[in-house]
Amino acid sequence: MKLYTRTGDDGTTGLFSGTRVSKDHPRIEAYGTVDEFNAVVGLCMSACRRDDAFEARLLEIFAQVQSRLFDIGADLATPEGAANSAKIVRIDENHVAEVEGWIDEVDGANPPLRAFVMPSGCELAARLHLARTVCRRAERLMVSLGQLEPVGAGPLRYMNRLSDLLFAMARRANHNAGVGDVPWVPARR
Repeated sequence: MKLYTRTGDDGTTGLFSGTRVSKDHPRIEAYGTVDEFNAVVGLCMSACRRDDAFEARLLEIFAQVQSRLFDIGADLATPEGAANSAKIVRIDENHVAEVEGWIDEVDGANPPLRAFVMPSGCELAARLHLARTVCRRAERLMVSLGQLEPVGAGPLRYMNRLSDLLFAMARRANHNAGVGDVPWVPARR
């Protein structure tokens, strides 16, 4: 099978339901950004060392997250009730609860948060902060899509929790690297 089909040369793409939509349709923007976020998670993974217990744990978590992001992409590409909809695994409260467990696990070793934190620090933390911002953008695009067409509540909650998880991971990566939180210093009037 060839990688190219030529079916998108007219600026459209096919949803799993068989429907064709413009490549700039809000549904495509949403799941395309989830895909971008997944690639940034891969970038974070490439900075993790397997010989470090915390970073090895991040790799375990991210392996699951990446698969759930594919589930979210499939969910967004196949609205409930559309053709092939029954074949899609939908993110539910169990998945959200799993992320909340990871947040508690990772954040439990962080020092108390005392100020707004700048997205900086060691390389892994900086990558995690980048992933967090792309996750937030994907979430915003899903919300925008939801104002036009149905979007499940599970994927929205999952993405919201993932951004919190990434923030906790970034702080923990800095802490493990001996880098303190860099606080926001507001401008003076």
